[in-house]
Amino acid sequence: MKMFKALAVAALLISGSTYAQERSVEEVYSMMVFNFTKYVQWPDHAGSGEFVIGVVGNADIYNTLNGWYGGKPRGTKTYVIKKFANASEVTDCHVLFIDKSKSGEFEAANNKVKGKGTLVITDKNGLGEKGSGINFKMVDNKLKFELNQKAIEASNLKVSGALSSMAILI
Repeated sequence: MKMFKALAVAALLISGSTYAQERSVEEVYSMMVFNFTKYVQWPDHAGSGEFVIGVVGNADIYNTLNGWYGGKPRGTKTYVIKKFANASEVTDCHVLFIDKSKSGEFEAANNKVKGKGTLVITDKNGLGEKGSGINFKMVDNKLKFELNQKAIEASNLKVSGALSSMAILI
């Protein structure tokens, strides 16, 4: 079973670099953000029947995520995609994607969700070290991702070993 999960994650990442040739960056990022949710375990969020993915600063990624996944079921919850123009608008969410165009607002946005069980995903070099849970990174013209284990633990999240084994661990 572990081998199957590892192969599934490998296929996810390979598809990310393969699709990058055929799909827009926004579509590839949207697919990967959504697929990360399958390999992360969140603490119980009582109450709302929503699984919220927030996007700061990139309308194309928001539109793609919302069009592809908004309103779809995730277990007993429903995916809700929220667009935030800047860090001051950020509210509680399970996943927060901060676009590189808003990387200057990373610390403010990260502080708003710190300790609330939020997976923060970024796409600017250096933000993985600064506390992003997952940070996209181009290596040899291939899309890879960094995984900050301390940031994940501080967010009370658990990441599957299959996902960790495919990441650049920091």
